[in-house]
Amino acid sequence: MPERKPKPTDIKLHQKSRVLEIKFDDGSEFSLPCEYLRVYSPSAEVQGHGPGQEVLQVGKENVNIEQIEPVGTYAVCLHFDDGHNTGIYSWDTLYRLGKNQASEWQRYLDRLKEAGRERKTQA
Repeated sequence: MPERKPKPTDIKLHQKSRVLEIKFDDGSEFSLPCEYLRVYSPSAEVQGHGPGQEVLQVGKENVNIEQIEPVGTYAVCLHFDDGHNTGIYSWDTLYRLGKNQASEWQRYLDRLKEAGRERKTQA
């Protein structure tokens, strides 16, 4: 029997705090900052076309989501205010980003440091 994958029951964008709140039918709830979603966009522009081709995203501290566009019954396309809108975030992707938020965020911070870059503190 195939493993049942969680599906979202509620998605709310809090533009003022730049957070996407998502609840799943298994009871999981995640508050995902727009910056986190932007730097981990599943688009080829960010992920590349294969392993090791990822493009480090910098300067996304104040990015926000302008629009959430449904893609069939399996995903959403997030339109960011920096013009990026090519990432299709499947429910599996959003769930994985939520479950692994702490480790993925630390990995991003480590990658920034290795590249000699740093996040700008918000005013």
